Amino acid sequence: MNAYKQLEKRFERLSKIEEAIGVLGWDRATMMPEGGAAGRAEQIATLSVLAHEGLTDPALADLLEQAADIELSEWQQANLGEMRRDWVHANALPSDLVEATSRAVSECETVWMQARAEDDFAKLAPYLKRQIDLIREGAVAKGEALGCSAYDALLDQFDPGMSAATIDPIFEELVAFLPGFIDEVLAHQASAPAPIQPQGPFPEAAQRELSHSLMKTLGFDFNHGRLDTSAHAFCGGTTDDVRLTTNYDEQDFARSIMGTIHETGHALYSMGLPTEWRYQPVGRARGMSIHESQSLLMEMQVCRSRDFLEYAAPMMREAFAPGSDSAEWSVENIFALSTRVERSLIRIDADEVTYPAHVILRYQLERKLIGGELSVEDLPQAWNTGMKELVGITPDSDRDGCMQDVHWMSGAFGYFPTYTLGAMTAAQLYAAAREQDPTIVPGVKTGDFAPLRTWLRDNIHAKASSKSTVELVKEATGKALDVEVFKAHLRQRYLPSK
Repeated sequence: MNAYKQLEKRFERLSKIEEAIGVLGWDRATMMPEGGAAGRAEQIATLSVLAHEGLTDPALADLLEQAADIELSEWQQANLGEMRRDWVHANALPSDLVEATSRAVSECETVWMQARAEDDFAKLAPYLKRQIDLIREGAVAKGEALGCSAYDALLDQFDPGMSAATIDPIFEELVAFLPGFIDEVLAHQASAPAPIQPQGPFPEAAQRELSHSLMKTLGFDFNHGRLDTSAHAFCGGTTDDVRLTTNYDEQDFARSIMGTIHETGHALYSMGLPTEWRYQPVGRARGMSIHESQSLLMEMQVCRSRDFLEYAAPMMREAFAPGSDSAEWSVENIFALSTRVERSLIRIDADEVTYPAHVILRYQLERKLIGGELSVEDLPQAWNTGMKELVGITPDSDRDGCMQDVHWMSGAFGYFPTYTLGAMTAAQLYAAAREQDPTIVPGVKTGDFAPLRTWLRDNIHAKASSKSTVELVKEATGKALDVEVFKAHLRQRYLPSK
């Protein structure tokens, strides 16, 4: 067996360990009793060490070197490159640091659940500080191995090849654009009659049934996945066992419906990855910017559009007000509600226009936390100041401020920028898809997502990590990621008369 085939065997085993870690983490977040958290943390830490030890086996270095001289197919070459990237990341860290970080993350996430419920940042602070110190130590080591800054090393974990130097000018352009645009949109909305808000309660059972129906419409295969409930909606599991979660508010059905659609976009990407490369690095999703583009394409580009609501609004009326002919359930009213812009505190509930400002705030703060320019103790005040500057509103509690997201608590530093990069990519992909296949929009209007799914699978899903993020976007749309496409989408949807 040549060196490349030996590498494939090794990485197949490692991939299965990583899948097990993901499923255990999903289980901890959805159904585990509080008393089981410590034991599950130990299990995840042990598996994390096993995976790390597999990647740091000295024999891998020799196999990678030998495989470089073997004639390989294009996919195998890409796979070898992904193996080497994984190897560099892993070998930058000693096993004891991996284990300590895993434990610190599990502890921090568990304490966060309690601290957020009690609005007690002081309870969380020492655990968050301990975790950040360990993540910073690992980031510095990885930066040295990769030849980049500590923060860029963290970005590379979630979006291979991404750097702050690439993100900064994009976000600077958005910061220059968004405040004035938000003001214009709010003024435009104020000049028209406010949409009618349907009045609840909207029973959880009805929301769940509607969520399942819409997931099937989008193409989710319930033979290979399920939907459950958790405090924070997310998508996990494996390619043929995709786990989604959402949460329900009986006074606001739109929150769970759109959250479910968002996670379904992630799930369709996972389900569409090439089966022949499933347990290889090249068969994974191509970073979180692309992953977020798939969820935001479904949620923001498609399912908040007037086109889709021609299909979905009658389903909503039937679910919550059967037989009603009230204007509150009309397509126009539901569209106005779905595209309503307001300055709000909670990122996951933010509209499409203000959402990038939420992300930019987190990007700015986490860079300072990792760089040591901002202490954990000063995070709440820095957060409140940034929210006022970027979103125009100040939280009155840390629960709705710096403790609202799970990402930092679960160790995901370098993740947040991918949300806005993903939103921009989603706008560009959907514009290209509509132009290239004129059957997509008529399909969306009638609940036929097959044309859109086919386009996405051909251009994004089936290519997995065989191409870089830049290459995927350019091949699918004909050009590199362009801020102007995103801005044009926002103008067309929110200021159509201008």
